Amino acid sequence: MNLVNLESVSHAYGPKPLLSDVSLGVESGERIGVVGRNGGGKTTLMSVIAGQLKPDSGRVTHTRGMRVGFLSQLDDLDPGLPVRELVLAGRAEHEWAGDQRVREILGNLIGDLDLDAKAGDLSGGERRRTALARLLIDEHDLIMLDEPTNHLDIEAIAWLAGHLSTRKSALVVVTHDRWFLDAVSTRTWEVVDGRVERYEGGYAAYVLAKAERARIAQAAEERRQNLMRKEIAWLRRGPPARTSKPKFRIEAAQALIANEPPPRESVELMKFATARLGRTVYDLEDVTLHAGGPGSGPLVLDHTTWQFGPGDRIGLIGVNGSGKSSVLRLLAGTIAPDSGRVVRGRTVRLAHLSQELAELDPTRRVLETVEEIRKYIQVGKKEWSASQLLERLGFKGDAQWKVIGDLSGGERRRLQLLRLLMDDPNVLLLDEPTNDLDIETLNELEDLLDGWPGTLILVSHDRYFLERVTDRSVALLGDGKLSFLPGGVDEYLERRASGAALTARMGSGASGGSGASGAAGTPGASGGSRPSDQAQPQPATGLSAKEERELRKELNRLERQLDKLGEQETRLHAAMAEAASDYARLGSLDAELREVLAQKDAVEAEWLEVADRLGD
Repeated sequence: MNLVNLESVSHAYGPKPLLSDVSLGVESGERIGVVGRNGGGKTTLMSVIAGQLKPDSGRVTHTRGMRVGFLSQLDDLDPGLPVRELVLAGRAEHEWAGDQRVREILGNLIGDLDLDAKAGDLSGGERRRTALARLLIDEHDLIMLDEPTNHLDIEAIAWLAGHLSTRKSALVVVTHDRWFLDAVSTRTWEVVDGRVERYEGGYAAYVLAKAERARIAQAAEERRQNLMRKEIAWLRRGPPARTSKPKFRIEAAQALIANEPPPRESVELMKFATARLGRTVYDLEDVTLHAGGPGSGPLVLDHTTWQFGPGDRIGLIGVNGSGKSSVLRLLAGTIAPDSGRVVRGRTVRLAHLSQELAELDPTRRVLETVEEIRKYIQVGKKEWSASQLLERLGFKGDAQWKVIGDLSGGERRRLQLLRLLMDDPNVLLLDEPTNDLDIETLNELEDLLDGWPGTLILVSHDRYFLERVTDRSVALLGDGKLSFLPGGVDEYLERRASGAALTARMGSGASGGSGASGAAGTPGASGGSRPSDQAQPQPATGLSAKEERELRKELNRLERQLDKLGEQETRLHAAMAEAASDYARLGSLDAELREVLAQKDAVEAEWLEVADRLGD
C-alpha cells in the first residue's frame, strides 16, 4: 500500500527547475535512501513528500490518517522550553523511565544533556540530537530524515542505523554517509537534473547499477565511469559485510572489475612517501595531554609513546569529546603536551584542515585564491592545474569565478581543502573533511587522495570515507592511550559496547538498576555523561615504567613488521594477477603468499599477547 503518491510534480526556485514532472510513491515499510549533488533538489523532494511544501504543479496525496515524522536540516525547537518538555512532551517520569525503548533513545542521543536545560542554551549539535530524539520517541507511519547523522559520532550512527532497522515505519532518508545508507536502505533514489532515478538496494547496489547503466548505454564520460569501477572494486574487495546486503548479480560485478587494480598502489605510494619524508614523521615520547591545557579538561593521553611513520594512512576514532582534535593540534604544533615530547621529522611539510574555517578575503575569486598558492601540482603520476582540481571538487565553469563571500559553508570547506593540497604537503591532518560534501564530491576526493603520497591522519565520523582512504585505525577509548584496532571500526564498536556493558554491570548494584540497558544510560536532571562516554575500566598491569616502555617498543616493532608483511601480501596479489596464465609461476607465488599469511597470523598473535600485557 502506498502511503504517499506524487503525480507529475514539478517545482523550481527562480529559473532553476529542481523537480520536473516527477511521479513516484512511498510504500508502507519501504526504506529509501536519497542521494544527489548539493543543491540538486533532495531537500525539496523531501519537503514535497512530507506535505510541507506545495509544488508548482502536479499532485501529492497522503493516505488518510498517516503519521509523518520529519527531521529537517533546520530544527524548530522553542528556545524557551527545556529539553525534558521538548522530547518527552509532558510524559510522567515513571512512564518514560519504565519504557526500555524510550530510555535507549534518550541514552544514546541526549544522555549527556541536562533535561532541564533550555533549548536556547544548547549548541547546534545538541539541538540536532534533541530534535532527533523527540522524533524517534513517537510512533510514525513514515519517518523522513534530512541529514540525520550530522553531529553524531561513529558509535551513535551505528546505534541509529540499528534502531531504524527495528522500526516498522517506512523510511526516507537524505544523507551523504554511505555506510549509513547501506545499513538502513533497501532502495536508492538519485535526484539529478530534475529527475528521480530509482535503484534497487542500498549505496553499494546503486553504484553497481549506475555503472551498468552507463556501460550498456555507453553514454557516461570515461573518467566518471572509471571512478564508478574503482568504487565497485573497493566495495567488492572490502569486508564481506560491505557486500552482503546488495541484491545484484555477482557475475556482473566480477565482469566490471576483472581488470580493475586496487584503489591505491600501496607499495609505490609507500616508497614515494619514504623518499619525501625519511624515516621519522612524528614520534610521541611519554606524552601526557589534557584537552584544556596542562592539567585542565579531560585527559586525552597519559604517558603515551607512539610512532607515525612515512606513508601511514591512519583513521583516528573516538566519541565526541574524546580528544581527537586535540591530538591533531598536538601533531600540528598548535598546542604543547603537558609532559613528554613530540619529535617531528625534519622533512615534514604539514597541512592541517581543522573544523574551524580559516578566514579568506571575501572579495577574492575562488580560482585566484588557489592559484596564488600554486598553479599546477603533481598528484601520483599526473599533473593537475588549479582549475582542473577545482572542477573535480565541484567548482565547475563559472563557479570558479564566484566571490568567496558568496560561498556556502560546504563550498568554503572544499576550497580550504584544495588550498591545502595545492601547497604540496607530505603530511595531511584532516579533521572532519567530509562535512557538507555530497557523495559525488566525496568520490572525487577519495580518488584524489588515492594518488597522494605521504602520511595521512584522519578524523571523521563518516565510516565509509574513513575505511575507504585509511589503512589502519587507532582509537581514543578514554583510558589515556592510543589503541591500535586491527579489526577497524567493527572492533572499536565491539570494545565500546563491551566496556559500556561492564560499566553498567558494575554500577547496577549502587544505582538500583533503573538505568538504560546496553550502551545507553538514562539522562539525569543534573546532566551527567553517558556511561559510553566515560573512561572504560582497564585491568591493572602491575608493570614498572621501564617494563611498559620496553613493551611499547616491542608493540611498535611488531606493527612495523605487520606493515611490511602487508606490503608483501599486496605485492604477491599483484604478481599473481599478472601470472594468471602461468600455472607454474602461479603455484610458486601461491606458496609464497601462504607463507606470508602464516607469518602475519603469528605476528598478529604476538601483537595481541603484548597488547594484553599492556592492557591496551
